[in-house]
Amino acid sequence: MGQIIDEGKFNENTYLIDGMLFRLPGAMAIYIIENGGERMMFDTSEPLSARKIIKKLKEYDLFPIQKLLLTHSHWDHVQGWEKMKKLNGDFEILASKNAIKHLRDPGIMNDAFGYKIPPIEGDITPLKEGDVIDLNGLELKVLNFFGHTQDSIAVLDEKNRNLFTGDSILYFWDENTLAPNIMPPEFNESDLLKTFERLRNMRGDIDSISMAHFGVWSDDDLDKLLDELQDFYFKVKESLIQWYSENPSIEYLASKYLETYIPNSTIHTKENIIGLHLLISWMEGGLKTSGFI
Repeated sequence: MGQIIDEGKFNENTYLIDGMLFRLPGAMAIYIIENGGERMMFDTSEPLSARKIIKKLKEYDLFPIQKLLLTHSHWDHVQGWEKMKKLNGDFEILASKNAIKHLRDPGIMNDAFGYKIPPIEGDITPLKEGDVIDLNGLELKVLNFFGHTQDSIAVLDEKNRNLFTGDSILYFWDENTLAPNIMPPEFNESDLLKTFERLRNMRGDIDSISMAHFGVWSDDDLDKLLDELQDFYFKVKESLIQWYSENPSIEYLASKYLETYIPNSTIHTKENIIGLHLLISWMEGGLKTSGFI
């Protein structure tokens, strides 16, 4: 099966909708899991995407949603919650217990990115390791997958053997475009490596991984991902530190990353490198807040 990037239903209970982050296809995946008429959406993308997401929910007979789970508190996963609520109607919001202070005061996590997020002042259901979300009889297990942030959670659907990971392990838009998840302000390498180890130990329990950026990975592609995940992280980290010592400009770092790690990308190219500049600037911020550069 490889990578699933097409919108629609991909297992008995789960749908993929393109969140059109930055108005670009394939930049942000929104997942909806449904059981017996009860529906939970993972993350929100940005407010401009809300009407498109609602249109797709109606098209797939998934409207309205009753629950919104936020995999972590970075802007691209949270920013659209208020617009979605206006268009959808009320829903329960669920997030890591560590995320609640960030959702009440979004600047803590998002000032570094330059995005303003509407604070969530109403009820938030706190989630912790081992909690079970009961979706009308479908049980979903909450796992702490820290490292990218200290409020990142994964959700295991044991019935469908699918793991929702948010941004907790990698950005993997397609086979030619990937990047480690080094982001400010809470990046923690030690916890990320624990998350990698935990994921590898789960291989016998899962058939697929659903990533926020972007799509569902399975079969040989999933095996390859798990085998190479940690080595890729360290290679990129060491490269960025070396390149930064040579020339700290974002233009230099981005050009080196492009030619070294994603030369065949159709998303980031020499002719269209501005998006990569943004990504690299954020990765640089993650390395700085961690004291690596």
